[in-house]
Amino acid sequence: MLINWFTVGAQILNFLILVWLLKHFLYKPILGAIDAREKRIAAELADADAKKAEAQKERDDFQAKNKALDEQRAALLAKAEGDAKAERERLLGDARKEAAALREKQAATLRNDRARLVGEITRLARDEVFEIARKALLDLATVSLEERIGEVFTRRLRELDAKAKADLGGAIKTLKGPAVVRSAFDLGPGQRAAIQNALNEDFSANVPLRFEVAKDTVCGIELMANGQKVSWSIAGYLDSLEEKAGAVLDTQSTPAAAQPPGEEPALRSVA
Repeated sequence: MLINWFTVGAQILNFLILVWLLKHFLYKPILGAIDAREKRIAAELADADAKKAEAQKERDDFQAKNKALDEQRAALLAKAEGDAKAERERLLGDARKEAAALREKQAATLRNDRARLVGEITRLARDEVFEIARKALLDLATVSLEERIGEVFTRRLRELDAKAKADLGGAIKTLKGPAVVRSAFDLGPGQRAAIQNALNEDFSANVPLRFEVAKDTVCGIELMANGQKVSWSIAGYLDSLEEKAGAVLDTQSTPAAAQPPGEEPALRSVA
């Protein structure tokens, strides 16, 4: 078989031309398109990575801010609870103080009302007792209340115990002026003479006396000499009455011991 080199050469040339044409018009555009696509994909991937990194950064920032907000909220809640507790304690303390002040004010008002009522009861009882005693003495014995008080005081002077008599005698001996006899009423000449005689006989001396009227003796008589005092008055009875009235008005207080009925107030001798 004979080889036609012209045909071979033509085919080779045609193949080369085809390769050149394919390379120039087909492969290069395809390779360019592939390169461009790869570059675009790489850019998109890089952009996606960037966006992903940015999203991660934003997420981290959000979580950090959220955590900071949670911590701030917890701190604010704790502070609010502490402030509320402190305010509650302050309000409770103020309420307790106001309640205590109100109780004290009420107690003071009750004490004042009690004292005023006891004083009024005592005053009324004293006036009634004195008036009844005067009328009873005038009706039964034709002796005035003042005269009877003078007799009781004179008897008390004569019945002084040894110590009281010694103390009073020592005071009388050192007198630089007259001893003072104070009474709630003006003593008559007979009463003054009876008191003077009792002192003169008891102390074997002429004891100088000055008689004065003093309403604060509460229907009684008292003798004062150099700090020594001997007295008798209805004040003892009134004190007992006041204690009993106070015990009735104040049930929480300890009732005062009642004085035995019919017993006269004890003789008071003060140094």
